[in-house]
Amino acid sequence: MSEKAYRPSRDDFRRFYTLGTRWGDHDSYGHVQNVVYYSFFDSAISHFLVEQGTLDIDSSPVIGLIVESSCTFFSPITFPDRVTVGLRIAHLGTSSARYELGIFRNDEPTICALGYVVYVYVDRASNKPVAIPPLVRNELRTLTD
Repeated sequence: MSEKAYRPSRDDFRRFYTLGTRWGDHDSYGHVQNVVYYSFFDSAISHFLVEQGTLDIDSSPVIGLIVESSCTFFSPITFPDRVTVGLRIAHLGTSSARYELGIFRNDEPTICALGYVVYVYVDRASNKPVAIPPLVRNELRTLTD
């Protein structure tokens, strides 16, 4: 667990999604497994995009593909904790967006994990990078400072 890394607070995030942990999420040490944090990230981002009407999973002509991700762990989460995922956009480029995500345990104000996910937007048919569509860009801007 990291002690020295930057630890943002809930106030640093623009949107929040609450998810539950499942019995099978934890490892033999009683902690939620590292890979589950990435699932929390993916779920929060997908919820946001679908809720805003910027992603039709079956037919959007432009889709975001994850090209990079990372997570710094500060303190453990266990079952049956409730997890709140905070979202913000740290960088909005021409064809890419860097989401930063904070994991908070139950109602605790201190972040348990901080991660980022970089999406590159591509044409679904060709898989070639394209400019982020205006509707998507406008919604992503709501997650910036």
